[in-house]
Amino acid sequence: MSTPFRLDGKKALVTGGASGIGEAISRVFAGAGAAVTILDVDPDRAATLASELPGASSVACDVTNEARVQEVFRQLGTLDILVNNAGVGLVGGVEETVLDDFQRLLRINVEGVFLVTKAAMPLLVASHGSIVNIGSVAGVVGVKKRFAYCATKGAVVAMTRQLSVDYPTQIRVNCICPGTVDTPFVEAYLEKYHKHEKEKVRLELNARQPIGRLGKPIEIAHLALYLASEEAAFTTGSVITIDGGWTAA
Repeated sequence: MSTPFRLDGKKALVTGGASGIGEAISRVFAGAGAAVTILDVDPDRAATLASELPGASSVACDVTNEARVQEVFRQLGTLDILVNNAGVGLVGGVEETVLDDFQRLLRINVEGVFLVTKAAMPLLVASHGSIVNIGSVAGVVGVKKRFAYCATKGAVVAMTRQLSVDYPTQIRVNCICPGTVDTPFVEAYLEKYHKHEKEKVRLELNARQPIGRLGKPIEIAHLALYLASEEAAFTTGSVITIDGGWTAA
């Protein structure tokens, strides 16, 4: 029997692929045999990671820059797998959220996914490829003080389902909705909003998942690997939570 969950001969591109969940996906995909393009706004970190992975390359790109995104995909030539991972968060309810911040999250979390996906579609249709969108539990349930984040991740879930309806046989597209994952994203949140009570809030974040801990980036990456692999050939339009039981509670 062949080894399952292999990506040999496949070309993959991971946005926000140089840190956190994106880095873990880049590493796991490369380990499964894919030639990974690490797209990130941090060119040095992306290049360093690419140098550690067999067959990997890096490209500096802001996913909100339409011209740059189009240029990147013109230069790719072919593509089998797209992972839309780049995103940012924001703390605040609707009355605390200012327009500039709301629009910033829309640009990165929603327009970025739109621009990258649109530019990738001709390549993915040609290869009968796969899209894995990284959403959040915040896209399927309400999370306190995350008005803008919930709005944008809800849009990622909706875009996933809509694409699967428009392209039912040409491509597969699925969405992973993680709970809180132990990444630099979380560390930045703690530093910005809870600098003097980090350990207290860290314990609260762990307790938010009924399983009693934060997720690990590698756990999200392995689900992404399954969804990108041939073993998931019957899976499209799916929105899959991986959240330690958060949305079940």
